[in-house]
Amino acid sequence: MKNLNRIHLGGLRAVEAVGRLGSLKQAANELGVTLGAVSQQIRKAEDQLGRSLFDRHSKGLVLSETGREIQPLLSRGLAELSNAVRLAEKTEENTLTISVAPVFAGKWLVWELPDFNAKFPKIRLRVEASLNLVTPGLQDVDACIRVGRGPWPDVKAEKLIDHRIFPVCSPSLAEKLKTPADLAKVPIIRDENAMFSWREWLAPNGLEEVILPDGPTYSDGSLCFDAAIAGQGVFLAWETLASYALKAGQVVAPFKDRYSTGFAYWLITSPSAPLSSPAKEFESWLRERLNGLA
Repeated sequence: MKNLNRIHLGGLRAVEAVGRLGSLKQAANELGVTLGAVSQQIRKAEDQLGRSLFDRHSKGLVLSETGREIQPLLSRGLAELSNAVRLAEKTEENTLTISVAPVFAGKWLVWELPDFNAKFPKIRLRVEASLNLVTPGLQDVDACIRVGRGPWPDVKAEKLIDHRIFPVCSPSLAEKLKTPADLAKVPIIRDENAMFSWREWLAPNGLEEVILPDGPTYSDGSLCFDAAIAGQGVFLAWETLASYALKAGQVVAPFKDRYSTGFAYWLITSPSAPLSSPAKEFESWLRERLNGLA
């Protein structure tokens, strides 16, 4: 390991973070330093190694061939160092930090947490709501929840439940919807950043997306759902998004059919660090609550 004496750890951390995240800004936020500091650390690492790790383009940094070769090794190595530090620090065993998307946190998790807190009063749960793709072991989180197809490199991914979609709307608007074909008669709310389309719900009902009329468009699924509550149209929602609004009668599901998008919810943890007792309790509880949606 004498070759490590020639390389500053801060430079390797900067190279790994930018390579993994693909952005100087995101790497600076994660490392808690300025953009200039990240660039300087990368330059220093390249000078010490005697070769370029990134190609410089007008839109930012892109890993070079050498950079692509070493980035996965750096990620695994730094993850092991992070796990070692955690063990040495002997942090509070009953503390658990999880990272989830803001819409999952706001529309589902916060409504479920009173049940978790009642069942596990000794576990101190800390929730980070973020759109960033968090990697346990490399960042200060014990676990995170992702929606996607999986698998992902350098993490352990356990499938929780399929991601299923179905139309929702206000109770008054639902009175106009007797069959799926009646969707052609009402405004359709669209999420311009959705990872699925209406086709995935319409096709099993023998319909094509072309029948759908215009309606309001938003850049966020949570806003689209709020627009449905406000009576602006019909929105293609999913179970964790709509769960509590359905129970409260804010929206209704005019049709019983729910179809999988091919995506799923996954619990993401470090592949090298064993799950703590709080993490095991949380995983078991999470599975139980999510399975109750089916």
